[in-house]
Amino acid sequence: MHTEMHTETPETFPRIISVDDHTVEPPHVWRDRLPAKYHDTGPRVVRAPLKEMTFVGGKFAPKMGAPGEDGPLVDWWIYEDLHRPLTRLDTAVGCSRDEIRLEGITYEQMRPGSYSVPERLADMDVNHVQSALCFPTFPRFCGQTFTEAKNRELGLLGVRAYNDWMVEEWCGPEAQGRLIPLALIPLWDAELAAQEVRRNAARGVRAVCFSEIPPHLGLPSIHTDYWDPFLRACDETGTVVAMHIGSSSKMPSTSADAPPAVGSTITFANCCFSMTDWLMSGTFERFPNLRIMYAEGQIGWIPYILERADVVWEENRGWGGVADKVRRPPSELFAGHIYGCFFDDAFGLKNLDAIGVGNVLYETDYPHSDSTWPKSREVGESQMGHLAPDVVERIVRGNAIDLLGLTADGRWPGPGAR
Repeated sequence: MHTEMHTETPETFPRIISVDDHTVEPPHVWRDRLPAKYHDTGPRVVRAPLKEMTFVGGKFAPKMGAPGEDGPLVDWWIYEDLHRPLTRLDTAVGCSRDEIRLEGITYEQMRPGSYSVPERLADMDVNHVQSALCFPTFPRFCGQTFTEAKNRELGLLGVRAYNDWMVEEWCGPEAQGRLIPLALIPLWDAELAAQEVRRNAARGVRAVCFSEIPPHLGLPSIHTDYWDPFLRACDETGTVVAMHIGSSSKMPSTSADAPPAVGSTITFANCCFSMTDWLMSGTFERFPNLRIMYAEGQIGWIPYILERADVVWEENRGWGGVADKVRRPPSELFAGHIYGCFFDDAFGLKNLDAIGVGNVLYETDYPHSDSTWPKSREVGESQMGHLAPDVVERIVRGNAIDLLGLTADGRWPGPGAR
């Protein structure tokens, strides 16, 4: 690994509020918070050989070796029957592009800003980032790891432990309001999910992870009323529903043997499908204060989907199953409820008028391989140079401040703030 050098330039670009970064959870998160009876089954880290690891057709398949077997020593998260290694794709910043491969790593081999608050703030300073909203790593992007577990009591404790760590430690006093909390919910029970939304909203949390396509996780779709308790809690507390690419545990691909580059090119596809789902579900009619965001989905695809959705709603709603529940054109619903997030999308920015200045958020994706760190300011300056300064201000930070309830200077107000 090597450290990127950054040359200071005059601060003409707004300080970035990234709505999609990631935390790699340190080993103690669940060890310190779960009851003693679960220390042998709850999430914990062990170091063991990696026998094999593939990522083909959108499916990730690692194999853990026994102590003493051949293979590089890797740090693994163990939870019930799950064995999940830390990988270079979890934390790629600081490595050259040719060094970023599908391989297992240890905590010592990753950039400390991945899991350490002081180091994260330092790396944010290097990247012209003021504040950041961080998605999980081990729980996966909406807590699927706990949803798939056998022991529901342990799963619920695992979700709550993560949220407590997120609020009290990752976003605690040491973060100086610069790290913005993002909560998990127990996806297997909408009533429990609503309770967890309210528990965290009471301490100032304004965003919660959710799956882009719940049926891929074996859960009901948003076309049912199953999620109403959860959605009502979000609507009433001003909690944003944040959906990251891959939060359906099924990355888009075309075939079982397609190389990862295929899926990486079309990562936006699940967001596209998901947004169409929400626009045609009637959800926003029933929950008028609800707002959702798509992390790492980019924005260039949005104008056509809105155009097509409006045509279908206008021409085909009689037989399309939406006449009685979608009362306004989908593009109007989008404008009032949905946010697209991007880190590198020159095409989308050239077509900003067809998306809406108020519906776009900026991100850096630290510490993933797609991250623009440490040059997120330079990327933004290059791609937003044609936009008026007040428009750039809204995209880079103003919209995030409004959406996430931050202070005027872009910080999380802290527990209890609403």
